[in-house]
Amino acid sequence: MMVALPSYGSGVSDKPLLGDTIGGNLDRTAAAFPDREALVDRPSGRRWTYRELVADIDALASGLLAKGIGKGDRVGIWSPNCAEWFLVQYATAKIGAILVNINPAYRTGELEYALRQSGIRLLVAAERFKTSDYAGMIEQVRPNCPDLTQVLLLGTSQWDAVARSVIESERLAELAATLSTDDPINIQYTSGTTGFPKGATLSHHNILNNGYFVGELCGYTEQDRICVPVPFYHCFGMVMGNLAATSHGAAIIIAAPSFDARAALAAVAEEKCTSLYGVPTMFIDMLSVLDSGAAPDLSTLRTGIMAGATCPVEVMKRVLDRMGMHEVCICYGMTETSPVSTQTRRDDSIDRRTATVGRVGPHLEVKIVDPATGLTVPRGEPGELCTRGYSVMLGYWGQAEKTAEVIDAARWMHTGDIGVMDADGYLAITGRIKDMVIRGGENIYPREIEEFLYTHPDILDAQVIGVPDAKYGEELMAWVRMREGVAPLDASSVREFCAGKLARFKIPRYVHVVDEFPMTVTGKIRKAEMREISVGLLASEEG
Repeated sequence: MMVALPSYGSGVSDKPLLGDTIGGNLDRTAAAFPDREALVDRPSGRRWTYRELVADIDALASGLLAKGIGKGDRVGIWSPNCAEWFLVQYATAKIGAILVNINPAYRTGELEYALRQSGIRLLVAAERFKTSDYAGMIEQVRPNCPDLTQVLLLGTSQWDAVARSVIESERLAELAATLSTDDPINIQYTSGTTGFPKGATLSHHNILNNGYFVGELCGYTEQDRICVPVPFYHCFGMVMGNLAATSHGAAIIIAAPSFDARAALAAVAEEKCTSLYGVPTMFIDMLSVLDSGAAPDLSTLRTGIMAGATCPVEVMKRVLDRMGMHEVCICYGMTETSPVSTQTRRDDSIDRRTATVGRVGPHLEVKIVDPATGLTVPRGEPGELCTRGYSVMLGYWGQAEKTAEVIDAARWMHTGDIGVMDADGYLAITGRIKDMVIRGGENIYPREIEEFLYTHPDILDAQVIGVPDAKYGEELMAWVRMREGVAPLDASSVREFCAGKLARFKIPRYVHVVDEFPMTVTGKIRKAEMREISVGLLASEEG
């Protein structure tokens, strides 16, 4: 009788983990490829070689030191994608300051929470973008944030003075010698089921190596030019993009401040990009532009990364055939694991790239366990996906108890995702133990939205679920119970209540008013049943 293999995999590599700090690795790359293009910011028309990039990063790092920012201090960045975001990422790493990424879609409540929870001393921010008045929102919350002593608005004379400081080479070198690869260097907020975001705290070793090995599996060299339309505030842009590029001597191309399908395609064509990133929704939008008759030259594309949600088979086929991305990789991970744990390989079949999220990455371990017993299940059986290795975060900033809930004594990170490992070690993600909704690549935890809806004076109770959506993968639907004697709310009134207080992607598209929620005999809400009912309701409305 043949015994099934356990659902366990470990990633092997003939290349060792990097022992550099982020700043040290950048300096090493610049020494090897000083005259290669490193960064192109198309909206502003600016370009940097690696030599020029390091000079500007060192000038900004020196300016931050002159402002009293040093090792361990938290520096926030609140801006859409731009060259300055990139410069701040590396300048803070050079001096050992901890960069705190703030989602550009945040509003005042979320901004204040991030500023206070991580104790940000200096905030770098755009003045405004689209309808977001960042400067105005900062002034609203600043009185409640005692740690925030300095704000630098991009494009102002104050920013220019700091960014163009005289380079303190000796001081930077002395400081570099005091930095450890295991020092915390980045805090990224990930929504929690408690309704409050948790700050995943990541080290040089975590994110530099993750970016490097993602790039290795993409086959990156100094010849590559990577178009990154995904946001820098997330690991997808900052680690899988920026750090993958700089650890290989490749170039990063910023197409636009936020995703714009035409701008991304134009960047690929005009900058001769070899790699393009996006969530499936972005690729669907870019294919739509191509279908409309646009004919940019995409002949230089060979690879890229698709992550954030499952890619439909037909979309994958068209990305390979119409866009020429024959070596595109699928990645799976989470912020707490720097982020990538598994990745498809460049020669994997279309089926592997649509039905699975690949195999475990180099120097990492994954296993599938029975959530009830913690024991590893045989291959082919579902269970909770756990991962261990260099990528696992240091912990949630200031939340030791929350950290202990997800990282066990053996340093396994419990993802909360339900996965299945096949006989060849490929992983498929089949569901989520917790009721996270993935809308257009954004991970949304319903509890945070539910807590906010409770503040509406007419709402007695609220439950938020994800319902299928052709464009975003999932959309948000709120089930609400009204207080006695008040008129039922409709979707537009709920959206109006949320506007300006929740990020747009967290605002429910649909609202269903009920007297009671489906419950189990033990009093737990049956969200699975709610989803089934909701799908039927939406189908009947469309019909």
